[in-house]
Amino acid sequence: MSLNTAHLNGGVLIHSGECILLFCENVTIEWSGQNEPAFNGSKHGRIYLTTHRMIFNNKAGSDPMQSFSFPFITLSEVGVEQPIFGANYIKGKVRAQPNGNWIGEAKFKVTFKTGGAIDFGEAMLKAAQLATRNAQRDAPPPYVPPQTQWYAAPPPAYAPPPQGYYGWSPPTNVFPQQPPTGAVFMTDAPPPYPDAKAAEAAQSAYYDPNQPQMAYVPPPAYYENPPSYNNATNNNNKKEQ
Repeated sequence: MSLNTAHLNGGVLIHSGECILLFCENVTIEWSGQNEPAFNGSKHGRIYLTTHRMIFNNKAGSDPMQSFSFPFITLSEVGVEQPIFGANYIKGKVRAQPNGNWIGEAKFKVTFKTGGAIDFGEAMLKAAQLATRNAQRDAPPPYVPPQTQWYAAPPPAYAPPPQGYYGWSPPTNVFPQQPPTGAVFMTDAPPPYPDAKAAEAAQSAYYDPNQPQMAYVPPPAYYENPPSYNNATNNNNKKEQ
């Protein structure tokens, strides 16, 4: 639902109390039904499934869409397509939230070049069911931009907790990869979710009894804030001139 708020220095930016369940390289996302320039053309990059949302990070540094966040509560009409010719893909519709750098709604298509669309889609629907089972089916709440304090995320943020999420284990056998070391960052802001129970459960998933001394490590001063949509667009236009 938010545009260009979930990336940082070539990595992904997540909220406090949010855990990455699955990670996949080599995906393509295509958009329709949206006139914003940032939604034009195919986007190639990485996709993350977390306890609260799906996140796309673009590998092309000059593209006006560097990242896109799909909180579960903003999704609808999600399904997996299995064409006779071509790779399987996930499709759906996402609604914008206030302050999310875009307005309206858009349809998306996420293609998994190396396979796994069915497993990822089923896992996304399961995670969404668990996270939003007590959430109200109202319009998405206003988006709260990340705070300016970033942290290098602790290791528990890189993979599902050993005990599972609400007792459910995502298909890491299909997606054995983990995000590159040093490419997951965290903000102190909690996930923008109306479901306090889901947020509490996600936060507890971060606790590692084997490493109770684990603390967040502040990043070096040169870490930069994710660019806004306007800044990204302006910078891209300057490069083309």
